[in-house]
Amino acid sequence: MDNTSDYIIKNKESWNKKLDYHINSDFYDMEGFLEGKTSLNQIELGLLGDIKNKSILHLQCHFGQDTLSLARMGAKVTGIDFSDKAIEKAININKYLQLDAEFICCDVYDLPNHLDKQFDIVFTSYGTIGWLPDMGQWAKIVSAFLKPAGKFIFVEFHPVVWMFDDNFSKITYNYFNNGPIEEEFSGTYADREAPIKQQTVSWNHGMSEVINSLITNDLEINKLNEYDYSPYDCFNQTEKIAERKFRIKHMNNKIPMVYSIVATKKK
Repeated sequence: MDNTSDYIIKNKESWNKKLDYHINSDFYDMEGFLEGKTSLNQIELGLLGDIKNKSILHLQCHFGQDTLSLARMGAKVTGIDFSDKAIEKAININKYLQLDAEFICCDVYDLPNHLDKQFDIVFTSYGTIGWLPDMGQWAKIVSAFLKPAGKFIFVEFHPVVWMFDDNFSKITYNYFNNGPIEEEFSGTYADREAPIKQQTVSWNHGMSEVINSLITNDLEINKLNEYDYSPYDCFNQTEKIAERKFRIKHMNNKIPMVYSIVATKKK
């Protein structure tokens, strides 16, 4: 896809359509969240550690649940997302909870035109980079907004997962970035019966593409972990193996489903 704005327009429209269904879904459990339940999982909580008084930039924050969970832990957090409806909702939830998070509506690549500061931590998680075509440009943004010796904490679905068809019955997609994947979907992972149709554009990114993009942008990889489960029941053919742990039934623990990276900005 040559026209950069085309994929942003399609994907923004898709995420705007999803928002109301996500807000009202069991998946996001807004009632529990508003009562104090964290939206963060053990994977990222373990990587983040004590973040009290830390400044955190949260990339692709959707409607801000994780951003606000970080704020509840004592961090000073700025969340960004390109969905205007999602950011509007995040601002309203922030006001309702009387937290001190900030939210910016913009595309990740356009962030330097909206923000001019550096952070102790840059954080992003689960289903984010697949919406971005260029990992080098993404890593450049991560690096630019980190203070020297700052930490990048990243949790994402494993690229192996995105090779399969929806029912994990056959290999359908390329592991490597072979260009844009243009598709049309009904429903959404948070509400599969939602009466919406969306056109989306996404990209697959292999591990080496992601890691080498970070390395070439002055980030030192400290830790790389792979996990044989997903903390979200967002795929077909799943079974629950423990609280907030799901696997593909017929694959058991044979494939990685999530990976995480901790990296440090070089001084």
